[in-house]
This record gives sequence, C-alpha cells and structure tokens, in this order.
Amino acid sequence: MAVVGTILARVPAPLRALLVKHRELLKFAVVGGTTFVVDNGIWYLLKLTILSTKPTTAKAIAIMVATIVSYVLNREWSFRTRGGRERAHEATLFFLVSGVAVAINLVPLYMSRYVFNLEVPHVSRFVQEVADFASGSIIGMLLAMAFRFWGLRRWVFPDELGRNRRDVSADDTATAGSRR
Repeated sequence: MAVVGTILARVPAPLRALLVKHRELLKFAVVGGTTFVVDNGIWYLLKLTILSTKPTTAKAIAIMVATIVSYVLNREWSFRTRGGRERAHEATLFFLVSGVAVAINLVPLYMSRYVFNLEVPHVSRFVQEVADFASGSIIGMLLAMAFRFWGLRRWVFPDELGRNRRDVSADDTATAGSRR
C-alpha cells in the first residue's frame, strides 16, 4: 500500500479522486495487462513451435493459463473487498464466466483465419501474423475483457456479498490497531 500511496500523492487532486473512485476498474486493467503478457507469451510460444498448425488451440491453451492467473490476481487484489462466497463456489462462477469469455475471445481469431482466410497460403506470413494479433489479442481480448469485468462484478464478486469481507477486514484492522 505504501507504493500506491506514494504514487497517488504525486497525482494532482482531481485526477487522484477519479483514480480512487474507479480503483476496481484500474486494478482490473492492471491484472488484464499482466494476463495479456502471459496470454500472448504462451500463445506465441505454442503457435511458433509445437502448435504451429493449430493457432486457435494454442490461443485457447494460453487463455486458460492466463485465466488461472487472472482468478488469483482478481480475487486477491482487484475485487478483494467484494465476494464473500465460499471459495469453491466463487471459483466455479469465475471459471464459468471466464469460459464464456474464452469463447468470445476466440471468435475473432477463428473468423480471421477460417472465414476471411487470412492465413498462409492465401496471404503472406506477415499479414497472417498481423491479422492473428489484431483479431486474437486486440479485438477478441477487448470483447472478452468487457464481458469479464461485467460478469465478475455481477455474479462472481457482487458488492452486496462484499460487505462481509470488508467488515472482516475492518475488524482485523481495528484489532491490529488495538494491539499496538
């Protein structure tokens, strides 16, 4: 928290108020950026090696690994004051929402490759790779991210259940303060 406090202290007051107001969205975006790197790193590793003929399968595997990373980071950081469900129930809902998001993410890549034929030999390797990145990592990921943010806030980490977690956190803080 000291790092965030130091950074916020240097931000102008009007912008600071906006950042604090939308902190969940900002944290979600940081988690998204992190999982973007994980997703694309694994995707290109697989796509350019053992799954070179199956880019959609490589992307699906990469998304699944990134989704696990996303669950941990979102639960423990982005939405830590929300939720309150049993962990197994929460995880099940998270992975159901993420499963729909995976399908949403794969549609543009599938369309690019197999509907618009933006693959070798119909186009050059460069065009194929640009189309893959634009459709799989930009368009698909943005659509999936919007759905995930809405779905996570709506079903997985709803605010009305978060009161339980916030109350426990406040009690822990008060208890820790009285021990000093």
